[in-house]
Amino acid sequence: MIKKKIANIPFGPYITVLAGAMINGKPNYATIGAYGVVSEKPVLYISLKNSHYTTSGVVESGFFSVNIPSSESIEKTDLCGCVSGNEVDKSNIFDSFYDEAGNAPMIKECPVNYLCKVIQTIPIFDFTMFIGEIVAAYANEDCVENGKPNALKVKPTIMMGSGYFDLNDRVGSLFQTRSDNK
Repeated sequence: MIKKKIANIPFGPYITVLAGAMINGKPNYATIGAYGVVSEKPVLYISLKNSHYTTSGVVESGFFSVNIPSSESIEKTDLCGCVSGNEVDKSNIFDSFYDEAGNAPMIKECPVNYLCKVIQTIPIFDFTMFIGEIVAAYANEDCVENGKPNALKVKPTIMMGSGYFDLNDRVGSLFQTRSDNK
């Protein structure tokens, strides 16, 4: 296989999530791909551009939510990434719910939701990475198997390049392949 040199920027794939924060008493959501696991502890990160409306809500409240939308909600998910809460009230795009553990909205239509308390912020160029301890987690009952969300039932959306993609098949199990070359 021949490798071709491409632009020196990340293209993905990234799971598409909606980061949520309260701003002026209203829920606001931003579509992002800069999200992930930090360690084996219940800790996640999101990275938001400093100029994003949602960023101010996370800074002010000290909480954020990570909502994993189904690929079936792609139009609403994309809309939250195309318009700014500074200009458009995004509080009614989704139905929000809350947990008493912290002040950040979560999305009822999303199969998986995490409420996180900010434990560290890291400025990176014109972005801020928020590292948050998961203080509450929710999943739609029909998406859970053996106490964990099943990706094929959640139907997450993947961003890569300039498109959104979904999952079709399970191709393996985590940490099941062993090597004799230890």
